Amino acid sequence: MTSDEFNKKWNKYLEDGFYGMAVKHPQVIEYLDKEFTKEVENNPSFNYSQIKMKFGSIRVYTNSDKTSVWEGEVNRLVNSA
Repeated sequence: MTSDEFNKKWNKYLEDGFYGMAVKHPQVIEYLDKEFTKEVENNPSFNYSQIKMKFGSIRVYTNSDKTSVWEGEVNRLVNSA
């Protein structure tokens, strides 16, 4: 899945005025796709705004309480590649 495909799939949960996934790393996209799938099952008000590289690490902006866990895992994935 590409970042564009990710954004199309999750468009319903993307906050207005934001661009969503801006990371092109396939493992990050796959991981967050799985995590978002689990999240929407348990959190009907879930939304996200940006997933981007900032100051040398990937930042994930959502209203989920799992955001910091996700950021840790995606940065581990990127740094282990």
